[in-house]
Amino acid sequence: MAYMTEAEIAAVGFASTGKDVRLSRKASFYNPANICIDDFARIDDFCILSAGAGGIRIGKYVHVGCYSALIGQGSIVLDDFSGVSGRVSIYSSSDDYSGNFMCHATIPDEYRNVHTGDVILKKHSIIGAGSVILPDVVIEQGVVVGALSLVKENCAEFGVYTGIPAKRTKDRSRTLLDIELKCLQHLEGKTG
Repeated sequence: MAYMTEAEIAAVGFASTGKDVRLSRKASFYNPANICIDDFARIDDFCILSAGAGGIRIGKYVHVGCYSALIGQGSIVLDDFSGVSGRVSIYSSSDDYSGNFMCHATIPDEYRNVHTGDVILKKHSIIGAGSVILPDVVIEQGVVVGALSLVKENCAEFGVYTGIPAKRTKDRSRTLLDIELKCLQHLEGKTG
């Protein structure tokens, strides 16, 4: 994977970028002035980040896997140590498909009913491959969403959620919080 140079990243026009950010040259960024990317984040090939008015914020040590899309007018936040596997779609806006309105970005706004709501992935949350996250969803700390799941409601911390729609199937260990401390000590020794 070919990553952008620091000069290439600066030329994109992001709101902010941290240190040692790795962004694929094959990723696409729309409205980059509304996108913040923190230290040690990585965004892989063929990802699309399309930031609306709410913006997109990528935290420290976040990985966004190939072919993933973060799209919408609401805020999308990926907190530190969260991860998005390949082909995940996160939407902070969605059309009304009831038939009472028209759909799609090519239709004038007065004929559409677009729902916008923030999406937040809190620390240590992981979204499995091919999953879809809809507007107005908070994925609490330590949540794992299984592959090919549809998340349309909030997920309580340290749970494993799977299915369509996603439901909590079991608990997740909190041991990773102790591991985080050891990892940060190790990383600070390398970067300090």
